[in-house]
Amino acid sequence: MASDDELRGLAAGVLLPGFAGKRAPRWVEDALREGLCGVCIHGENTGTGTQLRTLGQQLRAAGARVIAVDEEGGDVTRVHYRTGSPEPGNCILGRVDSVAQTRVSAARIAAELADLGFTLVLGPVADINSVADNPVIGTRSFGSDAGLVARHTAAWVRGAQEVGIAACAKHFPGHGATSTDSHHTRPIVDVDPVLLRERELAPFRAAIEAGVATVMTSHVVVPSAGPEPATFSSVLLQDVLRGELGFEGAIVSDALDMVGASGDCGIPEASVRALLAGCDLLLLGTSRSSSIYHHVVDAIVAAVRSGTLPLARLESAYARAEVLAAMVGRAGGAGPSTGGATDQQPDRDSLRRWQRSFEVSAAGRQWLDDPRPARLHQVEGVSNPAAGVAPWGPLLLGDRMPGGVADGSADGVANGSADESAHDVKVAVVSRNITPSDPAAVLAEQLRASGVLTVLIDCGWPRMPVDIATYGGSAAVAHALADLCGWVSRG
Repeated sequence: MASDDELRGLAAGVLLPGFAGKRAPRWVEDALREGLCGVCIHGENTGTGTQLRTLGQQLRAAGARVIAVDEEGGDVTRVHYRTGSPEPGNCILGRVDSVAQTRVSAARIAAELADLGFTLVLGPVADINSVADNPVIGTRSFGSDAGLVARHTAAWVRGAQEVGIAACAKHFPGHGATSTDSHHTRPIVDVDPVLLRERELAPFRAAIEAGVATVMTSHVVVPSAGPEPATFSSVLLQDVLRGELGFEGAIVSDALDMVGASGDCGIPEASVRALLAGCDLLLLGTSRSSSIYHHVVDAIVAAVRSGTLPLARLESAYARAEVLAAMVGRAGGAGPSTGGATDQQPDRDSLRRWQRSFEVSAAGRQWLDDPRPARLHQVEGVSNPAAGVAPWGPLLLGDRMPGGVADGSADGVANGSADESAHDVKVAVVSRNITPSDPAAVLAEQLRASGVLTVLIDCGWPRMPVDIATYGGSAAVAHALADLCGWVSRG
């Protein structure tokens, strides 16, 4: 049996914790020097491109072998957490349905990450959004068709990895066929084995054929595969992912601080269960203190000592983590960075491409054709937990937008100049993932009832009929929507 120091080194070598702040705290640097594999960067860790490059240099100097980040493009961004992603996002890419464009988008994301020092991008999302009111996937998905999602997942993987960044297809075996969120509960994907293989697994099969470096588990339960969530299921991870699909890379757990994983057992026990099932790298989540990290290391060592976790399983996980680290090396971190810069408007071709992916009703077209000046009212709505509190929608463009407010009230919405009446302007009410009872939908009906020409715009995955659906709210989409509505210069 290995010594305690050796076991602690093996345990640390399969962990990717998060931390608070724009610089890595002392405990992270100490852990890296003692064998911690690396870290996962979250929105609260990010600022400017210069800050991110400095953070990457600090982490590499301390010995980080893997630096991971959720940079999906579109609505889920960490590098552009404060200003919005310059990429349109998966749903719009799927609606455009050009695998070449998807590959280019992924390559741009990966090139920026490599420049900043990241080595593992936690994308693409390979989930098929087959349930319209899915609270956590939605526009992060390429769409609701298995074949479409599969070909774009493969293209995204190839685009990212040709730049030298490891990609991660997620969330195995699929988080799309559920209306609950594993951040808050343990979702159930109740599909039979045939549908699971024909639909949910198709994008993961395509990602593996494309050479994806890692696959991330989900915390969903597939009853036909047993009562455990996928992260703890040897049937799904060993028999299906490794056996049937032939995946040989590193299996990464989704964040273990999520309720779907550790709500009934705590993060240390969840870490042991994930390793036992077949995970190789463990995301610990956004836990702020060193205590969680040390408790997890202690729990893994104790599980090996007690025989609960075979030493060979821990050694296998460690070996796969090391293979991943060797594959990506130590990413660049040199040269000028565009990190955090979203003030560059997409070129004309891109604007037109994203606009063609929008869904515009007859009423929406009539509103667009009306010559009156347009006023904007953006209502916050329900945010996607994976996206966090990052800004979105037209208000990303700041003072370039006309009369924008975000408080959900109608006061001042249609006020142009002091001598304008409500009938001298038209109004756009913008929100995301709108349902009939949402403040945005209620406000739009109130304005229409008062005689104001009003359009309802959804920057998410629509859950009800709307006038314009953009299927995303990134900075790229905001530019395209503003151009379409005439809110910014068309020069």
